[in-house]
Amino acid sequence: QVQLVESGGGLVQPGGSLRLSCAASGGMFSSYAMGWFRQAPGKEREFVTAINWSGSNTIYADSVKGRFTISRDNAKNTVYLEMNNLKPEDTAVYFCAAEARLVLRGFTGDYWGQGTQVTVSS
Repeated sequence: QVQLVESGGGLVQPGGSLRLSCAASGGMFSSYAMGWFRQAPGKEREFVTAINWSGSNTIYADSVKGRFTISRDNAKNTVYLEMNNLKPEDTAVYFCAAEARLVLRGFTGDYWGQGTQVTVSS
């Protein structure tokens, strides 16, 4: 059983940046693909990005491509989401997820964190 705890959310102005972190415990972190999802008020949870176990492969939703970067540090059992050029439509609760899979396409997450709020507003 993997436990995930997100941090780093907050209020930022449009065009600003934030870095989210997700600390994992209770499992072999390096054996999991990791990902981020988000859920805006009144909308369904949507996929944002995922990274494979080694960090050598990543995928992104079209809406964040070129602005967001996912990375991981297996020595620290942590995955990061660097978010740049933030837009009001990025406002959502961001969730970290883990799944034991090799192929990133189709990543849906088996283990979830509690989420961290990101608000982009002037």
